[in-house]
Amino acid sequence: MCKFWGPGHCSKLPIEIILCSTMQRAKETAEIIAGTIAVNVEFSDLFVERRRPHEVYHKPKNDPRSIEINATVMKNFHNLEYHFSDEENFVDLKMRAKKALELLAKRLEENILVVTHGFFMRMILAYALFGEDLTSKECEKYIYALHMENVGITILGYDEKNTNPWWLWVWNDHAHLD
Repeated sequence: MCKFWGPGHCSKLPIEIILCSTMQRAKETAEIIAGTIAVNVEFSDLFVERRRPHEVYHKPKNDPRSIEINATVMKNFHNLEYHFSDEENFVDLKMRAKKALELLAKRLEENILVVTHGFFMRMILAYALFGEDLTSKECEKYIYALHMENVGITILGYDEKNTNPWWLWVWNDHAHLD
Protein backbone atom coordinates (compact mmCIF):
# COMPACT_ATOMS: atom_id res chain seq x y z
CA MET A 1 0.00 0.00 0.00
CA CYS A 2 1.24 3.49 -0.85
CA LYS A 3 0.00 6.85 0.39
CA PHE A 4 0.29 10.10 -1.53
CA TRP A 5 0.80 13.12 0.75
CA GLY A 6 0.25 16.68 -0.38
CA PRO A 7 2.34 19.55 1.02
CA GLY A 8 1.49 21.08 4.37
CA HIS A 9 2.52 20.88 8.00
CA CYS A 10 4.45 17.62 7.73
CA SER A 11 6.55 17.18 10.84
CA LYS A 12 4.12 14.63 12.35
CA LEU A 13 3.58 12.62 9.17
CA PRO A 14 5.52 9.41 8.43
CA ILE A 15 7.03 10.74 5.20
CA GLU A 16 9.80 8.64 3.67
CA ILE A 17 10.60 10.71 0.58
CA ILE A 18 9.55 13.94 -1.11
CA LEU A 19 8.86 14.02 -4.84
CA CYS A 20 8.69 17.56 -6.10
CA SER A 21 7.88 19.69 -9.11
CA THR A 22 10.92 21.29 -10.71
CA MET A 23 9.28 24.74 -10.52
CA GLN A 24 11.06 27.14 -8.17
CA ARG A 25 8.23 27.81 -5.71
CA ALA A 26 7.65 24.08 -5.25
CA LYS A 27 11.38 23.43 -4.80
CA GLU A 28 11.53 26.03 -2.04
CA THR A 29 8.58 24.41 -0.25
CA ALA A 30 10.06 20.91 -0.57
CA GLU A 31 13.46 22.02 0.69
CA ILE A 32 11.92 23.68 3.75
CA ILE A 33 9.93 20.54 4.56
CA ALA A 34 12.92 18.27 3.90
CA GLY A 35 15.05 20.36 6.23
CA THR A 36 12.44 20.02 8.96
CA ILE A 37 11.86 16.27 8.69
CA ALA A 38 15.25 15.17 7.30
CA VAL A 39 14.18 13.22 4.22
CA ASN A 40 15.48 13.26 0.66
CA VAL A 41 13.87 15.25 -2.15
CA GLU A 42 13.67 14.04 -5.74
CA PHE A 43 12.61 16.47 -8.45
CA SER A 44 10.42 15.51 -11.40
CA ASP A 45 8.90 17.41 -14.30
CA LEU A 46 5.89 15.10 -13.96
CA PHE A 47 4.65 17.27 -11.08
CA VAL A 48 5.00 20.75 -12.60
CA GLU A 49 1.96 22.97 -13.08
CA ARG A 50 0.19 22.76 -16.41
CA ARG A 51 2.08 24.33 -19.26
CA ARG A 52 0.26 27.39 -20.59
CA PRO A 53 0.83 28.99 -24.01
CA HIS A 54 4.19 30.79 -24.07
CA GLU A 55 2.36 33.96 -25.12
CA VAL A 56 0.96 34.43 -21.58
CA TYR A 57 4.18 33.92 -19.62
CA HIS A 58 5.62 36.91 -17.75
CA LYS A 59 2.45 38.94 -18.39
CA PRO A 60 0.14 40.28 -15.68
CA LYS A 61 -3.05 38.28 -15.08
CA ASN A 62 -5.10 41.28 -16.20
CA ASP A 63 -3.29 41.62 -19.54
CA PRO A 64 -6.11 41.70 -22.16
CA ARG A 65 -4.31 39.44 -24.63
CA SER A 66 -3.48 36.89 -21.89
CA ILE A 67 -7.10 36.87 -20.75
CA GLU A 68 -8.22 36.28 -24.32
CA ILE A 69 -5.71 33.46 -24.87
CA ASN A 70 -6.56 31.72 -21.58
CA ALA A 71 -10.29 31.96 -22.38
CA THR A 72 -9.69 30.46 -25.82
CA VAL A 73 -7.66 27.60 -24.36
CA MET A 74 -10.33 26.78 -21.74
CA LYS A 75 -13.14 27.12 -24.33
CA ASN A 76 -11.37 24.42 -26.34
CA PHE A 77 -10.64 22.14 -23.37
CA HIS A 78 -13.04 19.54 -24.83
CA ASN A 79 -11.48 19.70 -28.30
CA LEU A 80 -8.95 16.91 -27.83
CA GLU A 81 -6.81 17.96 -30.80
CA TYR A 82 -6.76 21.72 -30.14
CA HIS A 83 -3.62 23.64 -29.17
CA PHE A 84 -3.42 27.42 -29.20
CA SER A 85 0.36 27.12 -29.39
CA ASP A 86 2.60 25.10 -27.07
CA GLU A 87 0.37 24.57 -24.03
CA GLU A 88 -0.74 21.24 -22.61
CA ASN A 89 -4.26 20.33 -23.58
CA PHE A 90 -6.55 17.86 -21.82
CA VAL A 91 -4.98 14.84 -23.57
CA ASP A 92 -1.46 15.96 -22.61
CA LEU A 93 -2.45 16.58 -18.98
CA LYS A 94 -4.28 13.27 -18.72
CA MET A 95 -1.21 11.40 -20.00
CA ARG A 96 1.07 13.23 -17.57
CA ALA A 97 -1.27 12.52 -14.63
CA LYS A 98 -1.26 8.85 -15.61
CA LYS A 99 2.55 8.80 -15.71
CA ALA A 100 2.77 10.58 -12.34
CA LEU A 101 0.46 8.02 -10.71
CA GLU A 102 2.37 5.16 -12.33
CA LEU A 103 5.59 6.56 -10.89
CA LEU A 104 4.03 6.78 -7.41
CA ALA A 105 2.61 3.26 -7.65
CA LYS A 106 6.03 1.80 -8.52
CA ARG A 107 7.83 3.48 -5.63
CA LEU A 108 8.94 1.23 -2.77
CA GLU A 109 8.14 3.85 -0.13
CA GLU A 110 4.69 3.74 1.46
CA ASN A 111 4.52 7.38 2.56
CA ILE A 112 5.39 9.80 -0.21
CA LEU A 113 4.94 13.54 -0.02
CA VAL A 114 4.43 15.15 -3.41
CA VAL A 115 4.87 18.88 -3.78
CA THR A 116 2.89 19.90 -6.86
CA HIS A 117 0.52 22.64 -8.02
CA GLY A 118 -3.23 23.21 -7.78
CA PHE A 119 -4.41 22.67 -11.34
CA PHE A 120 -2.27 19.59 -11.80
CA MET A 121 -3.26 18.23 -8.38
CA ARG A 122 -6.89 18.29 -9.50
CA MET A 123 -5.85 16.56 -12.72
CA ILE A 124 -4.08 13.83 -10.74
CA LEU A 125 -7.14 13.33 -8.56
CA ALA A 126 -9.49 13.15 -11.54
CA TYR A 127 -7.27 10.57 -13.24
CA ALA A 128 -6.83 8.58 -10.01
CA LEU A 129 -10.60 8.25 -9.64
CA PHE A 130 -11.60 7.73 -13.30
CA GLY A 131 -8.47 6.31 -14.90
CA GLU A 132 -8.55 5.93 -18.67
CA ASP A 133 -12.32 6.57 -18.59
CA LEU A 134 -11.71 10.20 -17.58
CA THR A 135 -13.32 12.58 -20.06
CA SER A 136 -12.57 16.25 -20.52
CA LYS A 137 -16.08 17.12 -19.26
CA GLU A 138 -15.57 15.18 -15.99
CA CYS A 139 -12.12 16.67 -15.60
CA GLU A 140 -13.41 20.19 -16.09
CA LYS A 141 -15.95 19.62 -13.30
CA TYR A 142 -13.13 18.60 -10.94
CA ILE A 143 -11.00 21.57 -11.94
CA TYR A 144 -13.74 24.09 -11.21
CA ALA A 145 -15.54 22.34 -8.34
CA LEU A 146 -12.59 21.32 -6.16
CA HIS A 147 -11.21 24.50 -4.67
CA MET A 148 -7.84 24.41 -2.97
CA GLU A 149 -5.87 26.41 -0.45
CA ASN A 150 -2.32 27.11 -1.51
CA VAL A 151 -0.90 24.76 1.13
CA GLY A 152 -2.99 21.76 2.06
CA ILE A 153 -2.71 18.05 2.56
CA THR A 154 -4.32 15.70 0.09
CA ILE A 155 -4.04 11.99 0.73
CA LEU A 156 -4.58 9.38 -1.93
CA GLY A 157 -4.41 5.75 -0.96
CA TYR A 158 -3.20 3.05 -3.32
CA ASP A 159 -3.67 -0.70 -3.31
CA GLU A 160 -2.84 -2.53 -6.53
CA LYS A 161 -5.09 -5.45 -5.51
CA ASN A 162 -8.24 -3.34 -5.91
CA THR A 163 -10.08 -2.96 -9.20
CA ASN A 164 -9.70 0.80 -8.87
CA PRO A 165 -6.40 0.98 -6.96
CA TRP A 166 -6.51 4.71 -6.06
CA TRP A 167 -8.89 6.27 -3.56
CA LEU A 168 -9.27 9.70 -2.06
CA TRP A 169 -8.77 9.77 1.69
CA VAL A 170 -8.31 13.49 2.43
CA TRP A 171 -8.80 16.50 0.15
CA ASN A 172 -6.85 19.72 0.66
CA ASP A 173 -6.92 19.70 4.46
CA HIS A 174 -5.52 22.98 5.69
CA ALA A 175 -7.15 23.10 9.14
CA HIS A 176 -3.80 22.00 10.65
CA LEU A 177 -2.04 25.17 9.55
CA ASP A 178 -1.15 27.69 12.26
